[in-house]
Amino acid sequence: MGAQELFGGGVSVITGAGSGIGAGLARYAAKLGMTTVLADVDAAAITALRDELSEAGATAVDAVCDVRDAEAVQALADRVNREIGPVRLLVNNAGIEQFGYLWDTPVANWDRVMDINVNGVFHGVRAFLPAMLASGEPAWVWNMSSVGGVSTVQLQAPYIVSKHAVLALTECLRVEVELAGHDNHVSVQAVLPGPVQSNIFTAAGGVDSGSGDAADASESERAAMHQLSAMDPLTAAEAIFDQSAAGGFYLTTHPDAIAGAMAERARVLSEQAIPKLRTRRFDTK
Repeated sequence: MGAQELFGGGVSVITGAGSGIGAGLARYAAKLGMTTVLADVDAAAITALRDELSEAGATAVDAVCDVRDAEAVQALADRVNREIGPVRLLVNNAGIEQFGYLWDTPVANWDRVMDINVNGVFHGVRAFLPAMLASGEPAWVWNMSSVGGVSTVQLQAPYIVSKHAVLALTECLRVEVELAGHDNHVSVQAVLPGPVQSNIFTAAGGVDSGSGDAADASESERAAMHQLSAMDPLTAAEAIFDQSAAGGFYLTTHPDAIAGAMAERARVLSEQAIPKLRTRRFDTK
């Protein structure tokens, strides 16, 4: 079956839906005929997106929610299940960036990255998954990792750590759903995008002291890379939906390039090689 047959007519909940790949996934979900719940801390962004989708004839609901707040995420899950319907697709997407040497990273910035990128995924799973399991209906959970989840990149340690953690969380969740006997109707999948147009780099956090210049240079390099080679979010969303419908576990926007990053990660681990500086940008060719 294709994405239209699997997802059309169901309810999707997407965190971080206000911009970037989250907004792309929301637009594509609406295109497939899903009722789309847009969750984000940016009320103006999701209100505008709700209006855009509604004007196009889709059903969309905006919901201001901070994924760092477990009670707020649970309240969102309760509201969706009570007022909108059972969730067919949960996308734990909300995420932020951080640049600079690890030893210069403010504690508050580290905590913020982990709270949003990792704890936000956990809170989403904990709030929404029990009802999805209990329903017995086909459902999908997508957790947003990154090519960074299989990479080593200098000056981005908090972000890279968070995306490795999300990948590990998702792999463990996949086998736990199988152990509990629900893998026949609930699919858990890891999303590993390459460069996709967003404001994640320009909105990244700074540092306290010594690595300011290095952090600024790294941020500028990656922002420039996005301008040159980043994929349109709607195109990325189509690829992710199609791969999910095909039944894969690792859903990627740049399959060949990300497969190369995975192979390099496997080589480093199997050879117990010393991690090396990344000397070139992510290559989408």
